[in-house]
Amino acid sequence: MKTIQFREAICEAMSEEMRHDESIYLIGEEVAEYNGAYKASKGMLDEFGAKRVIDAPIAELGFSGIAVGSAMNGNRPIVEFMTFNFALVGIDQIINNAAKMRQMTGGQFNIPIVFRGPTASAGQLAATHSQAFENWYANCPGLKVVVPSNVYDAKGLLKSAIRDNDPVIFMESEQMYGDKGEVPEGEYTIPIGIADIKREGTDVTIVSFGKIIKEAYIAADELAKEGISCEIIDLRTVRPLDYDAVLKSIRKTNRLVILEEAWPFGSVASEVTYMVQEKAFDFLDAPIQRITTADTPAPYSPVLLKEWLPNADDVIKAVKKVAYK
Repeated sequence: MKTIQFREAICEAMSEEMRHDESIYLIGEEVAEYNGAYKASKGMLDEFGAKRVIDAPIAELGFSGIAVGSAMNGNRPIVEFMTFNFALVGIDQIINNAAKMRQMTGGQFNIPIVFRGPTASAGQLAATHSQAFENWYANCPGLKVVVPSNVYDAKGLLKSAIRDNDPVIFMESEQMYGDKGEVPEGEYTIPIGIADIKREGTDVTIVSFGKIIKEAYIAADELAKEGISCEIIDLRTVRPLDYDAVLKSIRKTNRLVILEEAWPFGSVASEVTYMVQEKAFDFLDAPIQRITTADTPAPYSPVLLKEWLPNADDVIKAVKKVAYK
């Protein structure tokens, strides 16, 4: 095993796949000459050249459309958005072309594209640069949505996403690019659609994904001191969602808390809550609790931002509520 940063895991995954397959290329703003806005493509221009690591103009709709067209002609593009907030400019190509082309052509065209970049908040970036879009894209049939929370998962899942013959939304975090973690020296992949039990427990199930899951770990450590055992499930993939892993855990713990860094209305937590009450209602010993951001645009003030974001204290309160402590 070796220890690398999250950004290095992303770079390694892309580079390894590009060495195996000449139809893969990377396109986005500042991905080439600048080595990526977050240095996730460092050294790739030198290795693969300007035809396969392409600096695009500030025109997300344009280079997303180029990627769709080139995928229809046998290429496998990786599209980097500097932030998924900017992907809103190109969302027409993602939703109306990439996600639907296979069905609209009767299966004549696969669209093997990875759209990747950071999602959700990253400090004082204010309302238009702090939005989480996992549930938005997961609402669209034809897309797969992957949200890794650590270095190991990021590399293995990105390699699987690049190999996938359907469009994959791969969502990262600006605040995780410097995170360090262990990965194998050799090649490995992680299947899309399989959740991971990060910690086993007996009293309460906590479901989360992405960087906010770190708050669940902090909360679980504190709760363990009080004799409350938490099982933490990292969804890793929002669509397809591993319902079976969640249901299996609920049948053991009988209590569920869902932690998500997104607005509450129409959230991933809403979907998981519905699924659990439909499939495992008789196993629940307490109402499901969900923890999300406040139902407002993200504030700029650090004082307000702290109140807006979910945190470990929120998780502790929710766990104690379902455990009747």
